Amino acid sequence: MKTSSDHILTSHVGSLPRPDDLIAANRAREAGEAIDERVFQEKLRGAVAEVVRRQTELGIDVPGDGEFGKSMGHRVNYGAWLSYCFHRLGGLDLSGPDMRDMPPRRSRAGEIVLTGFSDRRDRVRFAAAYADPDSGITTGPRPATGPVCVGPLTYIGHAAITADIANFKAALTSAGPEEGFMTSIAPGSTTRIGNTFYKTQEEFLFASADAMREEYRAILDAGLILQLDDPALATDWDMISPEPTVEAYKKFATVQVEALNHALRGLPQDRIRFHLCWGSWHGPHTTDIPMRHIVDLMLAVNAGVYSFEAGNVRHEHEWMVWQDVKLPDDKVVLPGVVSHATNVVEHPELVAERILRFANLVGRERVIASTDCGLGGRVHPQIAWAKLEALVAGAALATRQLWG
Repeated sequence: MKTSSDHILTSHVGSLPRPDDLIAANRAREAGEAIDERVFQEKLRGAVAEVVRRQTELGIDVPGDGEFGKSMGHRVNYGAWLSYCFHRLGGLDLSGPDMRDMPPRRSRAGEIVLTGFSDRRDRVRFAAAYADPDSGITTGPRPATGPVCVGPLTYIGHAAITADIANFKAALTSAGPEEGFMTSIAPGSTTRIGNTFYKTQEEFLFASADAMREEYRAILDAGLILQLDDPALATDWDMISPEPTVEAYKKFATVQVEALNHALRGLPQDRIRFHLCWGSWHGPHTTDIPMRHIVDLMLAVNAGVYSFEAGNVRHEHEWMVWQDVKLPDDKVVLPGVVSHATNVVEHPELVAERILRFANLVGRERVIASTDCGLGGRVHPQIAWAKLEALVAGAALATRQLWG
């Protein structure tokens, strides 16, 4: 994996705005409407080629496929970063209750019980704001049904991941960047669904790790960078009521990290990125767990690069954590320096300032500038691309200060 040897490299977290015709085609396909599959695949290949070309021309050093191959299902609509795996895992019944209707779940550590999504402390505290359609809080439409594990988890997404990889590699060859990344979901996040098959949540978690490992290996074997998305590591904290002690939560979350490392055993750490965030929905986030309490859990993941929010106004101040925490010598940070949580486009000088904070603490070679979270679906496409433009411009300003 490239590092910032002579300039601050730029990348992002994954999701980028999908073109309208691809969104329409995905909806028709997932709804079971009669479509020409060959035409659909051609449209998808063209869209991936275009999004990679546009990133490269803009100056993004390490582009992604925009997560275009991860369509949102018509019955499960929590976002492509999560819902795509429901169609790639065997043993699931997609006609179960919506995740918001699930009963509380016993945690892996046993003494902690997770509430449903609608009962998370942020939503309870700001219930009126969440219920007001004019408040600006966007959580997406509520699906009628959701996935439940009813049998042994297996990976059945081989054809889908093979197609995603082929589309992305063809786009990279055409556009010319040296490397690119593809996202996949971590076990801690795949298991936030119903389960009637496995006796314990821990058993469910490790079964998911074994199944998703096949997707991780496919991405790495193709010569791509693997990014593991795992917001559950931070956001599960908000789904425990009353608020637990930090020690109890870390005991609970440690099992998540152990399962992920189990899935990553023997895989090349230097081509794996780990993405941590506090949830991309546009809410108050006053009940987020502080970074200082989970930074050691993040660093315990066997990855070479760590991605986290550092531009979000709720977490920007946490760059100071790195004054006290030593980044291992062979690791790199991928801090978010532009945010998905506001329509305001960051000024390049602010972006540069955010980059310099990290460069001065961990070294310029070990910083890659990124976004807080996925931009697709969270801000208007025009704004998303303007934010990436500001990211590149800010990285250039920081480069001039760091390298002269």
